[in-house]
Amino acid sequence: MLKNFLIKKPDLNNKTILITGGTGSFGNQFVQAIIDNYTPKKLIIFSRDELKQYEMAQKFPESQYKFMRYFIGDVRDYNRLEMAFRGVDIVIHTAALKHVSIAEYNPYECIHTNVIGAENIVRAAFKNGVKKVMALSTDKAVSPINLYGASKLAAEKIFVAANNIRGADPTIFSIVRYGNVVGSRGSVVPFFKKLLLENVESLPITDMEMTRFWITLPQGVDFVLSNLALMEGGEIFIPKIPSMKITDLAHALKPGTKTHVIGIRPGEKLHECMLTADEALQTVEMEDRYVILPFSSTGWNSDFPHEKVAKRIVYSSETNTEWLTTEQLQRMVSPL
Repeated sequence: MLKNFLIKKPDLNNKTILITGGTGSFGNQFVQAIIDNYTPKKLIIFSRDELKQYEMAQKFPESQYKFMRYFIGDVRDYNRLEMAFRGVDIVIHTAALKHVSIAEYNPYECIHTNVIGAENIVRAAFKNGVKKVMALSTDKAVSPINLYGASKLAAEKIFVAANNIRGADPTIFSIVRYGNVVGSRGSVVPFFKKLLLENVESLPITDMEMTRFWITLPQGVDFVLSNLALMEGGEIFIPKIPSMKITDLAHALKPGTKTHVIGIRPGEKLHECMLTADEALQTVEMEDRYVILPFSSTGWNSDFPHEKVAKRIVYSSETNTEWLTTEQLQRMVSPL
């Protein structure tokens, strides 16, 4: 049974919502969730890939969904963002260069999109009086060893700090930090499935002990939506989600499949962490999530039950208390 993270629904009816990087896996799932549950004033898809926008517009046509809008633009371009944010109430920021190895070999591009792009989001949101900005981060931002993680850590800092400089501006900024998304574009599940359909004799595994946090796309969207309702500004929201071993995933996709070790790639971790012992000092715990509060905060006013984390806990994929069984993995990944 998948955990339901939508403990509190935000009021999105008659609101103008913009999602950067909106043609990605998350964006498509987010749009479907909005269509199924809300009637927004506008839902704007902001991205730089015209082909993906064209394909998404076939799936969610403006002729059928009158609130849909498609806006070509890049988060690197402040002027374009400033134009797109006019009249927008809520921004969901998902645009990023996300592939670890690609970022390692193209550091300038990664910084321009993930860091300078975050600064542009903040400036454009202030300029247009956006009410809420929710930015998506990653477990790789925690104690980063690769450029992608370091760039997302910098982005987190930018969004948290933005709450300190807003003055009388109404805009508040918060962050969602979670792990690997099942079946998202570029993830290991479609890669493994492709190899299995090609009848490979063995699947490549970077390390037999490698573990990862795992969340489904619908859970990720619900988590973002619920935190839109909970956010007060400056929080980093972390879901309590299960771990799995990469070897278990391979066997769940095709029982009995062989694997071989290829070694850890540049910038890759053996295990992932979503909450460090030092961050825990500024963290409160709810039944289904952790909330890292900004250092300027003296408390959290949420009306949902929460309490201060009692000790310097570490929330890491290899020491997690919740693990996916083979049966659960198979329900999530549709084995071949």
